[in-house]
Formats: sequence, C-alpha cells, structure tokens
Amino acid sequence: MRNCARMFVLAIMIFIFAISASFSFAEGNAKGEPSKAAVQNAAKININKATVDQLKEINGIGESYAKGIVAYREKNGPFKKIEDIKEVKGIGDKLFEKIKDQITIESTK
Repeated sequence: MRNCARMFVLAIMIFIFAISASFSFAEGNAKGEPSKAAVQNAAKININKATVDQLKEINGIGESYAKGIVAYREKNGPFKKIEDIKEVKGIGDKLFEKIKDQITIESTK
C-alpha cells in the first residue's frame, strides 16, 4: 500500500512539473520574439515584388524603409542580389545583417 501511495505522489509531482514547464515555455514565446527556427522556416519576402505592407512584415523594416525600397526599385529596376538593398537610403550593413535571412530576390513558389 505504501508503494502505491509513493507512486501516486511521484506521478502527481511529475504531472505538476510537466505543467509548470509547459507554462514557462509558453510564457517565453509570448514575448513576441520569434525563435531562430521560426525565422528560418518563415517564407522569405521577395524584395523585387513585395508591396509596402509586405515589406513591413520584415523585422526591422518600417513604413519609411519599405517606401524607400519600393521607390528605389521603381527608379533603378529590380535588385540583382539581396545585398543591393543596402543601396536604399538608411539601410546599411547592420540592418542588412538583421534582415538578410528574411529576404529574397527569387520567386518563392
């Protein structure tokens, strides 16, 4: 009988631990920061075709940069490589490093 009671207490403790761990995990992801895996698995934005609203979905690109990208593209034609986005006023090496995994110039099928 004692062994059954110990097993029951152990089972309850494992259950409580599992529940608290899942709450901690959910709380950590609720901060609005995507995990590295989520960023890698997310569809990339084609900077040669995206609208201002689509470009704003890129972390680090707001309204001003998005409009600048579209204006640059309309004036100079499509980007030939993703690094060419650094030709847009205000987008330098630091911002490019932040967004390079989120952008493409190729069609995403």
